[in-house]
Amino acid sequence: MVPSFDIAPVKVSEALPKRRRLHARAEFQKVYAEGQRYDGRLLAAFLRKNELPEHRLGVTASTKAIGKSVDRNRAKRLLRELFRRSTNDLNGLQQAYDWVLNAKRSLLVADEEHRFREFRKIIAQVTQAERRG
Repeated sequence: MVPSFDIAPVKVSEALPKRRRLHARAEFQKVYAEGQRYDGRLLAAFLRKNELPEHRLGVTASTKAIGKSVDRNRAKRLLRELFRRSTNDLNGLQQAYDWVLNAKRSLLVADEEHRFREFRKIIAQVTQAERRG
């Protein structure tokens, strides 16, 4: 019998699958042009209904808004994590959307609780908009 501490745990990827990501510039432009904007202190969210069974995500962190590449990459990681860990909240929406999340500088200094609170507030605004029409 092999001792259990010799066996490495199974790696489970928590990354968003490719089918759930926006890739092309045209996809981002379509969300910006045809979508609805929701602003917060830490991020801006642009949403456009899609005809797919699930939400898709695109993230941006501009040099003008965030600064150095290290900070931009961290901001994008934080936004992806926010989206990925909010699956239960997102599943409460009636419709699936293409999301483009734009980071603001304040995202980098906010604590995790504040980031999630703001993202849930945006999801609540989307829910209200769905009810209205």
